[in-house]
Amino acid sequence: MQNTIHLFGLNHKTADVEVRESFAIADGAVLERALLSRDGPIREALVLSTCNRVEILAAGAPGVDPKPAVLSRWAGHCNREPGRLTPHIYVHSGADAVEHVFRVASGLDSMVLGEPQILGQMKDAYRRAVENGSTGVILNRLLHKAFSTAKKVRTATGIGASAVSISYAAVELAKRIFGETAGKTAMLIGAGEMAELAATHLLTAGIAHLFVVNRTFSRAVELAERFRGTAIPFEELASRLPEADIVISSTGAPQAIIRAKDIKEVLKKRRQRPMFFIDIAVPRDIDPDVNSLDNVYLYDIDDLREVVEENLAQRKEEATRAEEIVREQVESFSHWLRALDLSPTIVDVLRHGEDIAHRELCKTMRRLGPDVPPETAQALERLAVSISHKILHEPIVFLKRRSRENAGERFIDLIRRIFDLDREAIPEDAHGRANSPKECDHEEQISNKASTPCVPTSSRN
Repeated sequence: MQNTIHLFGLNHKTADVEVRESFAIADGAVLERALLSRDGPIREALVLSTCNRVEILAAGAPGVDPKPAVLSRWAGHCNREPGRLTPHIYVHSGADAVEHVFRVASGLDSMVLGEPQILGQMKDAYRRAVENGSTGVILNRLLHKAFSTAKKVRTATGIGASAVSISYAAVELAKRIFGETAGKTAMLIGAGEMAELAATHLLTAGIAHLFVVNRTFSRAVELAERFRGTAIPFEELASRLPEADIVISSTGAPQAIIRAKDIKEVLKKRRQRPMFFIDIAVPRDIDPDVNSLDNVYLYDIDDLREVVEENLAQRKEEATRAEEIVREQVESFSHWLRALDLSPTIVDVLRHGEDIAHRELCKTMRRLGPDVPPETAQALERLAVSISHKILHEPIVFLKRRSRENAGERFIDLIRRIFDLDREAIPEDAHGRANSPKECDHEEQISNKASTPCVPTSSRN
């Protein structure tokens, strides 16, 4: 594969959050347009910028290194010096760049192995780049292949099936308890980062309503508005608990705020309908004795960590299969790209054969004279072109097969030299035919795929 595809990036592995913030790209379209200068080395570009990574994907002319131009424009876009960027970036080219893109799309390069959010972010970036006109044949095919690879990884492996974050594990446990969470009411006690993540997962799981309880009521209102829920003053916690099927607590209280005796009364009001409590606070918000009550399920953060660690181990096992799928898809894309490089040679070979066919046809028509019916002339032309295609069929098939090998470029070069497709300069007397006359006066009028044969006129008897 010619190294026409390049990727430049930094992520959570190569740069801390300060560096990532400094080189984050708020408007990728602006940088994409800047990279596509008329005489520059880059023909196509796409920018992906998230909280954990910033990457620039580029397709350019073979043999030209776009790195200086990319880093210069990237740093300039962020009003920073390229020297500050250089120590933190990674660069991939050719098949390595393709593999990286596929791994990112499949969640194999994420901070949380197998997380699906990056795929949506890549689709958003691609949609913008298409609208911006900064992608072409190469990147369009690459991104579509990346998306299909990610889908195949999701469907053929279990890499995304298990919870690997505390908040996500909490919601997954709730789904196991209730069978489904659609139509259930959830209550968040506390309004910190963990509560926000839990709210996101709860809404995704389809809960009917969300209550947010917090000591600082304004913060509860803010979070409730963001997730279309209802804010409740902390003082009303006990009276509103009977309305909740799922309770997730993550406050900074120094001691338990929910005790077993309180839940006994709550269960009476609920007519013993099950309740699911998830305590992700340290110190714990919910008295462990609550778990001794019938129809109550209580999990604390240690329980969830055990679930997360078990699931993460399962994901790592699934990642092995996912990597195999990625490698298969990289090879598939590489075949396509090699065939794309091969296409001009195939076109040139066919055109060369057609040119010979038309020249020989022109000589034959001269010998036949002017009385050849047009239908016959056209039939002879189709015959001549067809014969040239038949003769060249096997060499072209051979070339396609060899193009899949590492030596594919060598065979392409060999074919071009055999048929002199690049019109290398040859001395006039090389074959003892200096100043040879044109074989047909109408040769200039014959196109590569001429629609009319070289038919002589009456003046050429």
